[in-house]
Amino acid sequence: MNKITKYLVLSSLLSMSFGAIAEDKPKLKFKATELTKGIYMLEGENGFAGGNIGLSIGEDGVVMIDDAMPSTLNIMQEAISGVTKKPIDFLINTHVHGDHIGNNEVMAKNGAHIVAHENLRTHLLTKGIRGQEGTKPAPKGMLPVITFSHEMSFHLNGEDAQLIHVADAHTDGDAVIVFKNANIIHMGDTFFNGRFPFIDLDSGGTIDGYIKAQERVLSLSNEKTKIIPGHGPLASKQDLEQSIAMLKDVKSIIGKLIADGKSEDDVVKMNPLNKYAKQNWGFITTERMTRQVYKGLK
Repeated sequence: MNKITKYLVLSSLLSMSFGAIAEDKPKLKFKATELTKGIYMLEGENGFAGGNIGLSIGEDGVVMIDDAMPSTLNIMQEAISGVTKKPIDFLINTHVHGDHIGNNEVMAKNGAHIVAHENLRTHLLTKGIRGQEGTKPAPKGMLPVITFSHEMSFHLNGEDAQLIHVADAHTDGDAVIVFKNANIIHMGDTFFNGRFPFIDLDSGGTIDGYIKAQERVLSLSNEKTKIIPGHGPLASKQDLEQSIAMLKDVKSIIGKLIADGKSEDDVVKMNPLNKYAKQNWGFITTERMTRQVYKGLK
């Protein structure tokens, strides 16, 4: 076999191999899990699909919690259609980030009434939305049309659902949703299950507010409570307790180093959160967790 023939054979084999790899690569999708009759959690699989979504489906209509990113619209709608053919009546936004409200405009055009904390609407009106091309004004269809300041309730589908504002946690406009009868709580990004949280300091988030938000939800939970985090798998009261313990420890560690006069870079070099390395993930590494807590405490 001459060199040219060998090259052609090798090229052919490589093409077949890469083609097989591409075909075998799992497709990004949302997995719908029924937590109790009529209440579902939609969780991204095989890659990042945005935040976890909640659905309440019943004779009164459909209430949806968050709506992921524009790039996942089709697979999100496919997952929803797998559990209900009804339109979305109410869409609750847990906070302002694009991986949770990215499809607001489409959902509103399809008839959904968007509900959120008043600070979320204010944020969109005054700061707009951030994208690859910079910041631009939020389109009208993206804005919440029903807002609340402290708490509000939904009495639909046999549920007494309570929306609770937790101040200055992940952002300044966070809402958690408590399904009292079903004993299910959707926490949005006030809970990243099994991983470091993102505390958006530029949008009003604080480490103290984050801890208080989790403690508030903990006080509403028992051993049978099912907790939908903003990211990560379905959680329990025990998972939330572990998160609170970690956050309090992290705050104490970084706070002591600040009191000792250490600079931010000094603290990062010390890697004081190494014992929590398993909490690392793509967006919030141990270093970034250290820096955001340092900045927050300073």
